[in-house]
Amino acid sequence: MSDTFISSDKAPEPVGPYPHARRVGNLLFLSGVGPRQRGSKDIPGVTLDDQGVVVISDIEIQCRSVFENVRHVLEASGARWEDLVDVTVFLTDMKRDFPTYNRIYKEYFPDPATQPCRTTVEVGALPTPIAIELKCIAVVGR
Repeated sequence: MSDTFISSDKAPEPVGPYPHARRVGNLLFLSGVGPRQRGSKDIPGVTLDDQGVVVISDIEIQCRSVFENVRHVLEASGARWEDLVDVTVFLTDMKRDFPTYNRIYKEYFPDPATQPCRTTVEVGALPTPIAIELKCIAVVGR
């Protein structure tokens, strides 16, 4: 069984010592993906004050950025959006952000026949000042 580590030149650099994804056989496991932009610490939809405290957090912009970053990792891995079979979503404020996230999720997964399984949980914090992170599994070469 093949075991390959994947790195995307379009997705943001990992914030720790791990690959963007790892393929084992026909399964593709993505590391947590956030909304940051490649080559910077900028987070679309987030404005920080001088002390690094979030003063503006636009979950819609962050959601769209996360989905595009997931797409970049999938493409670098030879997979497509439709190959996703499981998505775990981490939100830092479920009450505030879930309705917007859910609406945008439906835009990206409009066909019930190709929608992946999904779990959404609230977490106290993420490694950077982001409001959302996705952990995904895909099947490659179906």
